[in-house]
Amino acid sequence: MKVLLLKDVYKLGRAGDVKKVADGFGRNYLIRQGLAVMATPGSLKQASRIRKTADENRIRLNQELGVISERINGLELAFPVKAGEAGKLYGSITTTMIAERIEQETGAEVDRRQVDTEPIKMLGVHKASVRLTIDLIPEITILVHREGEPPESAFAEEEAIAEAEKEKEIGESKAEGATEPESENADITKEEAETQEDQTNSKADKAAMEAESENTDTAKAEAETQKDQTNSKADKETTEAEA
Repeated sequence: MKVLLLKDVYKLGRAGDVKKVADGFGRNYLIRQGLAVMATPGSLKQASRIRKTADENRIRLNQELGVISERINGLELAFPVKAGEAGKLYGSITTTMIAERIEQETGAEVDRRQVDTEPIKMLGVHKASVRLTIDLIPEITILVHREGEPPESAFAEEEAIAEAEKEKEIGESKAEGATEPESENADITKEEAETQEDQTNSKADKAAMEAESENTDTAKAEAETQKDQTNSKADKETTEAEA
């Protein structure tokens, strides 16, 4: 479906733009939240007016929030947490927690929905963006470290986790490489077994044919002998009768 944006939408477009979106996203989110309307001939006539009004509001907001954006941009937030040996947290760092810490550090009120990141569930160094306006998107750094250790330890944790992931990938790659020869050997062994079976069957067929041939020759010889005996007996009876 096509919609006409009434407001700026992050990663989609600016107010007054016409965008093609999935039906569910358009109906259940954009239209329901008042961010867009169906792109009909009637609504499209208002596109220029919507775009002009939005441009004016955007300029004003960018000026108002420019100072706040500068305060937030490059901010480092440290979160001491409990985590397992592999670096996985017992819980997670949420966007609500991040928004609250931003307000504590800068005095700027930020809605959790403006914080663009997934819940953080691992130790290390993480990046997040804060969507103030479509033009002002400052980036912050989040240091997630173990309780009782300095925030800087998050960098070491990040390296350790990355190294562990690398070793895991190498191990999986080696395992896959070892599987291929085994599979190849299995194919060779199977082929050899089939060849041996064919040879055995061939020998058995040959032996059966020879046995059948031998039996045929024996039966033929016995028939000839019986015929000779019958003829000899007949000749003898004929001679006795003549005498």
